Amino acid sequence: MERQALKRAREAFLSGRTRPLEFRLQQLTALQSMIKDRHTEIATALKQDINRSQYDTPLLELISLENEITLAIAKLAEWAAPRPVEKNLLTISDEVYIQPEPLGVVLIIGAWNYPWAVTLIPLVGAIAAGNAAIVKPSELSEYSSLLLRAMLPRYLDQDLYPVVTGGVTETQELLKQRFDHVFYTGSSTVGKLVMEAASRHLTPVTLELGGKSPCYIDKNCDLRVACRRITWGKFANCGQTCIAPDYILCEPSIQNRVVEGIRQTLLEFYGVDPKCSPDYSRIINQRHFNRVMSLMEGYTAVLGGQSDASQRYIAPTVLKDVPPHSRLMQEEIFGPLLPIVTVSDMDDAIRFISEREKPLALYIFCSDKKAIKRMLDETTSGGVTVNDVMIHYTLTSLPFGGVGQSGMGRYHGKHTFDQLSHQRACLVRSLGMESVNLARYPPQDRQRARRVRLALTSPMIDFSKRTYVWAVCVTIIAFGLFVTLLVILLIAAGLNCTCWYWRGFYN
Repeated sequence: MERQALKRAREAFLSGRTRPLEFRLQQLTALQSMIKDRHTEIATALKQDINRSQYDTPLLELISLENEITLAIAKLAEWAAPRPVEKNLLTISDEVYIQPEPLGVVLIIGAWNYPWAVTLIPLVGAIAAGNAAIVKPSELSEYSSLLLRAMLPRYLDQDLYPVVTGGVTETQELLKQRFDHVFYTGSSTVGKLVMEAASRHLTPVTLELGGKSPCYIDKNCDLRVACRRITWGKFANCGQTCIAPDYILCEPSIQNRVVEGIRQTLLEFYGVDPKCSPDYSRIINQRHFNRVMSLMEGYTAVLGGQSDASQRYIAPTVLKDVPPHSRLMQEEIFGPLLPIVTVSDMDDAIRFISEREKPLALYIFCSDKKAIKRMLDETTSGGVTVNDVMIHYTLTSLPFGGVGQSGMGRYHGKHTFDQLSHQRACLVRSLGMESVNLARYPPQDRQRARRVRLALTSPMIDFSKRTYVWAVCVTIIAFGLFVTLLVILLIAAGLNCTCWYWRGFYN
């Protein structure tokens, strides 16, 4: 089935169906209709998969997905247009531009924690860029996967955008095939296997992975606000978010105040018993439940710690004074456990972050602009949000992606379009004006070499639309100033003549 789906998708792509922008817009509009028409069914599937609240599904997935589609529809003509670039003297009369082109057939492997957003946002970019795409949703989010398989063919071209379901076997079979790009969202462990499989065909990859995203809290910031925002980001979706704060770094003097701030916020968000709250989700399956529970072994929770295996429920849990080299600090938690590691000051926090793998996200809570700038200058991460968490993900204007072990490549908005396009370098010139080229042909001499060097090392000249607009504006302003000056001179000359005339009259 996997090979047949790929064969049909490639044949459909080679037919040229995806080239016209009108076809791409039609497919994007159909995808937009699917999200609007079926949002109730999508929310129901997520309720069955991870007990997510019907109100959280739009907030955490569908709104961002709709924004991506709306932006792609509005900007597609601009994104797909040739992009003029600078020229030198040798190419000044040529047409020089970058033309975005479809790559071909893209494999999109989604994740289970946000099965709609992380699967369909890459698909939006693939459609906009003119590619075909094989969509492989995660088998762990079973109800969402089956719903996507049933719905997508009703709205999109069935040959160009098939959905392949199944588990490890089906994914491995897909990875044996040759694609033009592989877009994977998930764990670093599987990401390495995806990259290894893709390398056999020299297929480029986008890997949206994870890691341990640190959250530094400065002692002088508003702790109440900081704790509210951290608590929301950490425990939304039961902590199963790749950019959730993985652990807190703070000075020992404020550790207890941070714990108390989180305790009050949890009471406000989920009530006395989060297990009874309709807003608190569940762990995706028993294997992940057991994994998260094992991370707590040997620690006493200062908040939470309760669990119920029959419901895959783990209470929002806070652990303090966690040793930096403990198992809890060696792997991504991906669950509702929040360790607090104490550091002596900001220097110590920067050192702690820099000694570890580059995270997907970094969060800084601080009111001192100089301290914030220093933290930004001396650390690195896929993305960063100051005085909040996860909000950078919501902006289509910002690239979302990791660095180092947290991933490679980027997406969201135009960044997805560019990631899934080939940026073709184009230069079109005339067969005339051959005398200009004589200096580069043999036989060479010193004079010819000097001419070629002058042409190739000349400053680059910008002939883009923006430059033309700027040049026209400057010309208009200059002409206006010239006319104004001319009028002033004429008036001055006229007054001068009048003065001489009346002086002669009275004399």
